Amino acid sequence: MLLSVVSLISPFPTSNKSSILNSEALKSTVFLRPTSLKSTWLCKRFSGWRFSLNFQKTGEFEANWIRRASGMEKVDSDRRLYTRMRLWEHPDQYVIEPADGPFDSFLAISRVDGSLNMIGELPQCGSTPAPKMRTIYGLVGMLRLLAGAYMVVITERECVGSYLGHPMFKVSNVRIFPCNHALKISTAEQKKMETEFAVLLNAAERTSGLYFSYDVNLTLSIQRLHDLGDESKALPLWKQADPRFLWNNYMLEVLRDNKLDPYLLPVIQGSFQNFQAAVGKNIADVTLIARRCTRRTGTRMWRRGADTDGYVANFVETEQILFCNGFSASFLQVRGSIPLLWEQIVDLTYKPKFEVVSPEEAPRVVERHFLDLGKRYGSVLAVDLVNKHGSEGRLSQIFANSMQNIVNESIRYVQFDFHRICGHIHFERLSILYDQISDYLMKHRYFILNVKGEKLDEQLGVVRTNCIDCLDRTNVTQSMIGRKMLENQLQRIGVFSDDESIHKYPSFDEGFKIMWANHGDEISIQYSGTPALKGDFVRYGKRTIQGIFNDGQNALARYYLNNFCDGTKQDAIDLLHGHYIVAVNRDMTSSLQEGGLEALASFPLASALVLAGVLLATMSLRQARNDTRHLLLSVVWAGVSLSIMAFVKANGRLFCNRPRLHKPRQ
Repeated sequence: MLLSVVSLISPFPTSNKSSILNSEALKSTVFLRPTSLKSTWLCKRFSGWRFSLNFQKTGEFEANWIRRASGMEKVDSDRRLYTRMRLWEHPDQYVIEPADGPFDSFLAISRVDGSLNMIGELPQCGSTPAPKMRTIYGLVGMLRLLAGAYMVVITERECVGSYLGHPMFKVSNVRIFPCNHALKISTAEQKKMETEFAVLLNAAERTSGLYFSYDVNLTLSIQRLHDLGDESKALPLWKQADPRFLWNNYMLEVLRDNKLDPYLLPVIQGSFQNFQAAVGKNIADVTLIARRCTRRTGTRMWRRGADTDGYVANFVETEQILFCNGFSASFLQVRGSIPLLWEQIVDLTYKPKFEVVSPEEAPRVVERHFLDLGKRYGSVLAVDLVNKHGSEGRLSQIFANSMQNIVNESIRYVQFDFHRICGHIHFERLSILYDQISDYLMKHRYFILNVKGEKLDEQLGVVRTNCIDCLDRTNVTQSMIGRKMLENQLQRIGVFSDDESIHKYPSFDEGFKIMWANHGDEISIQYSGTPALKGDFVRYGKRTIQGIFNDGQNALARYYLNNFCDGTKQDAIDLLHGHYIVAVNRDMTSSLQEGGLEALASFPLASALVLAGVLLATMSLRQARNDTRHLLLSVVWAGVSLSIMAFVKANGRLFCNRPRLHKPRQ
């Protein structure tokens, strides 16, 4: 716990900033972040103290000394995570040496089978070549496959700001180190299977949107953190974490079993955006943090709808946080796929058909989903943005019918046909939706603390927004709701008058739009592989020609990724999160090997044959003037091309890149 906080504000002129920065006390400062106001945050922990400076726009600075109360040092030491380590690569083992200070033990990981143990001193090189050493910033976890284990570490990080006064980092690079020398004595079949699984793990090194902090629990909202008891706050971060949002939960199991708390670094996937702007004489600091749920995680087309327990695909908790005039306020929203058992299996068409699986189960799955939301967030307002007609309309109708069975004082359902009402350019018509839900938002409010840290109000319910992908329409709508609630918070703390809005302050308005646009792009990339569509409206407040052009490019990119890349990516995600656990007694061949027609289906090969047939038909047709036999040949080659095209169209699913660990329905 952090106690005994003393704040000191001294009117140092701007010209003295350089002398302050060059002072002996700050020479080893490691965190430096410029903001839109040209201010600078510096944080350094030394001798049990935390010291921070905030240069204000006026040239003044605020210094905060935070001293841990006596008697708490041991608890803090037990909770402390290693922030920088040296990874030594010996021929038979990896050794991790904490670089934060002198330590009497080191973590050794066998390169034969991945077993872990603590050793008292670093191994001596002797006659062997000096081991390779690299700096790492966190141990993400261990993943066991057939014949060994794989160590996942953070090799590069970027400080992207501060969260509740603590440095916030984004993972810039992840490396996977094999501990599988036991493969040498494995069977040929095991070696083959292990190699295929290892290839899938390479996707982990390309995982985007991973964030972590060594000091604060990122999986919990500010309201939940505030409500934690003293006993819970004293626990290591991984024990406080909400497992839904702990991206490396499965990979940490081995470390947990070995009681390696200082190495247990919680990582979330999502987004972290922040900006500061002047609002009159005040400075508003706004943060947007998104947490992706790992229960039904995956790619856009291979993870749709819900599972039988009610966990939905692309479930994201988004928290908008305001710090201004000593007040702290937080507003939560969630998004998630339509909570039905439905699929949209790629088949080379631009928009594959929606398929509802076991429609009779819909009411039970919907009820489970909203019971879970109710336990976690209180009241729930479901905003459904899908079309009322066409293929989307069928899904919407089943969803609406299922909601009728559970709608009550705590659960409310609103259907808003986004495309019919707003079209592709008139997104200002979302005000119609706001008029329908404003009473709910005002009734269930938001979390807010006064300047003394006392709770003035809490959020009693949550808005759950969905479209089909829960990306584009959803992000536009959530940004509108977030804007309205932020204006209400600023009015409540006296920064805005009753009739003022964010639009009145151009720099603040611009920062807000960019924050939500970047947030939408990052979430979209993780699910669909491309930035969000309609992002120009969120970013600029209007649709633009360039934005429409970008949407077309991103739509085509999504088509390509969904059809030809995401199956392998889905397999990698299932491995990383333990949704598919590798076991020796499992029939590995049936999982990874394809047979029959599926093994022969190759879209590049089929495309090459079609092009070859068209080329030969054209050449034969040109020769038909001299020899009528070539006319027949041209018909034959054209027929071959058309036959291949018809076969590919009829069997489109076979020619797509599909998951092989959890095979979809045919």
